[in-house]
Amino acid sequence: MLYQLSYLAAAPQCTRAPFEERLAFGAVEGPRREIAIIGAALDLGQGRRGVDMGPSAMRYAGLEERLEELGFVVRDHGNVEAAVPEATALRDERARFLPEIKETCERIAARVSEESRSGAIPLVVGGDHSVALGTLGGLAAAHGPGGVLWIDAHADINTPETSPSGNVHGMPLAAALGLAGAAFESDAWPLPAVDPRRVALLGIRELDDGERRVLREAGVRAFTMSEIDRIGVERAVRESLDRIAGPGFVHVSLDMDALDPEVAPGVGTPVQGGLTYREAHLALELVAESGLAGSFEVVEVNPILDRENTTALTAVELVASALGATII
Repeated sequence: MLYQLSYLAAAPQCTRAPFEERLAFGAVEGPRREIAIIGAALDLGQGRRGVDMGPSAMRYAGLEERLEELGFVVRDHGNVEAAVPEATALRDERARFLPEIKETCERIAARVSEESRSGAIPLVVGGDHSVALGTLGGLAAAHGPGGVLWIDAHADINTPETSPSGNVHGMPLAAALGLAGAAFESDAWPLPAVDPRRVALLGIRELDDGERRVLREAGVRAFTMSEIDRIGVERAVRESLDRIAGPGFVHVSLDMDALDPEVAPGVGTPVQGGLTYREAHLALELVAESGLAGSFEVVEVNPILDRENTTALTAVELVASALGATII
């Protein structure tokens, strides 16, 4: 109960009323809230091909129809333009394809900023996790620095100096925190885009050596799977919501490799021991109950590595839970 009271105190807009009764999330009565789907078919940020088909897989899994069932007005912008590795020269092994990734992220940022300013809920579907730089950058351009719940097996807080691979999908959180260097700067977004005191990582279980140091120095809160095992996912999420609440924006970034590979096999960097199906849904149901989040993204769905589109189908249902779907 203490955690329930604390996160409600941190977020005055939350109420104890059932989710279905809150008009801000598209309840049956009253004006319907708009959701803008922004596809980011980008796979330059990682080393395994196929994640660029993630947006199509989620659409095929019924994303728009599921959101409409919840009472939202859905506008699908299609996919922003993105380069492909075969037609792109590699300029820097420390931050592979960064100029081209930035170009795509700038397009994402423009869409996210426009939709968020208009009062719609931006929903970015990826693509690899490097797209988060565009999402967070666009939100910061519209509202100033904010908070983020980062649900992921990885911290994605590498820099070009600490990354063993040079893959940019391991750097977007560091970049959004202003820790990855001047190469990540752009006229499309301010840096830092997020306040380190308002960052919570959930489900972490694989870190590079350099990331451990950056995490400690940055002062962000990371809930590893070991800690979640000890305290439970509900307490971890409620404490996370306490931390990310505040002015500017509140964003939820879901990497599907946060789930155990048995639940979500279609990801490029699977790590054993992840969130179960029910733990993941509970986490996002708590996000919905809080009423805090004004934007979402789901990334790293790789249909090539999937089984019968299982991961995309699960991603769609998790989005629905984050936006208020309930059993009863």
